[in-house]
Amino acid sequence: MSIQVNEMPKLGFGLMRLPEKNGVIDHEQVCRMVDAYLEAGLNYFDTAYVYHSGLSEVEAREALVKRHPRESFMLATKLPGWELRAPEDIERIFQEQLTRAGVEYFDFYLLHSLEEGNNYEVMERFDAWNWGLRKKEAGQIRHFGFSFHGSPELLEQILDKHPEVEFVQIQLNYADMTNPVVRSGRLYDILHKRNIPIIIMEPVRGGMLANLPPEMEQVYKDIHPDRSAASWALRYVGSLDGVMTILSGMSDEEQMADNLKTFTHFEPLSEEEQAAVAKVTEMLLDTPQIGCTACKYCCDGCPMKISIPDVFRTINTLRRYPDDWRSKNFYEGLTQRSGKASDCIGCRQCEGVCPQHLPIVDLLKEAAEVLGK
Repeated sequence: MSIQVNEMPKLGFGLMRLPEKNGVIDHEQVCRMVDAYLEAGLNYFDTAYVYHSGLSEVEAREALVKRHPRESFMLATKLPGWELRAPEDIERIFQEQLTRAGVEYFDFYLLHSLEEGNNYEVMERFDAWNWGLRKKEAGQIRHFGFSFHGSPELLEQILDKHPEVEFVQIQLNYADMTNPVVRSGRLYDILHKRNIPIIIMEPVRGGMLANLPPEMEQVYKDIHPDRSAASWALRYVGSLDGVMTILSGMSDEEQMADNLKTFTHFEPLSEEEQAAVAKVTEMLLDTPQIGCTACKYCCDGCPMKISIPDVFRTINTLRRYPDDWRSKNFYEGLTQRSGKASDCIGCRQCEGVCPQHLPIVDLLKEAAEVLGK
C-alpha cells in the first residue's frame, strides 16, 4: 500500500524532546499532550531507539498505545546504525522496540540518520534494506524509509540503489535551506523531483527559530502580532509541495496548543509573509551561531557527562547578547548537574554521532574560555 501524502497529518508529534519533571519524563503531561493531539484529528507519532536514553519508545507505549486504539494512530521508530555490531543486532533491536512500544507492528520504520561513513555503510554491510523488505512482507513494518543527514550526492546514490524506499526524512527549515553543511534546499529538490514523500524534522531548528532575538521577531509581529515565531517556521515548511508530515518535538502543553492552532486551519505563506521570512533569514545568517539542534545524541556517550547542547545554547545567547548576565548564571547552575565545558577530554565520540557535523571539541574549548572567565 503506497503512501497517500494528502491523507497524512501535516503535523507530526515528535517524541524526542518530551517534557520532564525532576529529571524523568513527565508522564501525565505527555498523556494530556497525546490526547490533545489526537482530538485535533492528527495521528502521526515519531520516536526512536535512542530518544530519551531509550525511554521514548516506552513512553509511547504508556501514554499512547495503552490508552488509545491501535488503529487510531500511526507510530514510527528508527534503527540506529551506530548500535549495530553484527547483522543479528538488527533483529534483536527491532524485537526490543516492539516490546518497548507494546505493538505488533510499526506503521513507519526508518534507518536512522544515514550519512557518509559508518551510519550508511553498516546498513549496506548488514543488508538492512532487504531485512526491511522482509519485515514488510511479514506485516511488522507498514512503510520503510530512512532519515538522512548526509550529502545530496549520497542521497541520490541511495535512492538509485534502493528504489524500494517509500519516504525520506530530512532536516529542513528556512535557516538551513542554503546551509552549506545541511544543504536542505538541495535535498528537498532531489526528493521532490523524484516524487518521494518527505518527512520534515527540525522545522524550528531545535527551538532556535521559536526563540528569535527581539529585532527578528518584530519583523513577524509587524504582520501578525498574535502569532508565534514558531508558527512562521512551521508554515514555511508546510507551504512546500511534497511534504508528507512535519515533525515537531513539542516539550510542553503550551507548545502543543500553539502548534495545533497553526495547523487546525493551515494557511500557506503569502508573498508578503515569504518576504518577511527571507528578511529574518538574512538577519539570522548575519549572526554567527553554533548550529546545534539539541538532539542530545552527543550526551549519552560523553564520559564527562557534559550537557553539550546546553553549553552551546549558553554560548549562542552570549554571542547575541554579550552583556546578558543570566547566561552565565544559567551555566553555573548547569555545572552543578553536569560536567563543565573545560572537563572535555577530547575523545570526540560526540563528533561521531553529531548529525550537524559540528567540531564539538573545539567549540567546547571556546566555551571553556568564555565561560571560565
